[in-house]
Amino acid sequence: MLRPLALSDAPAIQRHFNNWSIIRNLATVVPWSYPDDGAETFIRLQLDKIAAGEEIYQWVLVLREGDGEAIGNIHFRPRSDSRKGNRGFWLAEPYWNRGLMTEAIAAVNDFAFDVLGIEQFFVCNVATNGGSRRVKQKTGAEFVGFIDLPHHNGESKSERWIVTRSNWARWRRSEQR
Repeated sequence: MLRPLALSDAPAIQRHFNNWSIIRNLATVVPWSYPDDGAETFIRLQLDKIAAGEEIYQWVLVLREGDGEAIGNIHFRPRSDSRKGNRGFWLAEPYWNRGLMTEAIAAVNDFAFDVLGIEQFFVCNVATNGGSRRVKQKTGAEFVGFIDLPHHNGESKSERWIVTRSNWARWRRSEQR
């Protein structure tokens, strides 16, 4: 399930996110070594931006039958023209390969197209991140090319994808069969 990011998520995010297996696939704008107050600082900054009227949507993933602990994060910036794209995500390593992020991204795509009414947006991932690539492939994204974007793993080759309303609708119809 997705719920809005809250300051109370800082301890869980700090515990799960401070992990080289996650950080190595992220752009170098994320600090590494991850500071002891990294999650709290990140959450306060995001909540301040939202309070100031910046159009940013920040959600945490929680397990349906869990205790409400944050196990991942998705952000969506519909009007951003960042080279990194409009949406980003991470998931705690113990929860990889379960389809959780694919399910969560489907909900975010529904929000983007059905609630916000946008026509398209872009997403990126470091070229060696097969898990992130699979989520994009499973949720109607179309590969458009490569961009140069430095990542912590030392690579700069990143895949750029477009998610369009029409591709998303086609993907949704195929999932309902």
